[in-house]
Amino acid sequence: MSTEERWGGVEDVAAHLGVNKESIYRWIEKKGLPAHRVGRLFRFKLSAVDGWVRAGGTGDTPATEKRLDEDGEK
Repeated sequence: MSTEERWGGVEDVAAHLGVNKESIYRWIEKKGLPAHRVGRLFRFKLSAVDGWVRAGGTGDTPATEKRLDEDGEK
């Protein structure tokens, strides 16, 4: 049995990250969200998307991280 990661679509990534589909399309175009185009569709490896988010790909720092940084703890 193969343990290869499956490819997801825009809806899958939006649900995984808790954002709307428009954000996904915007991040592909302007922020370099790792995506592969298959015809008219975008396909993603969720592990690559997670790595992009961890590396600060969105350019947004979550409020909880900002709060921790202000307190001098992480």
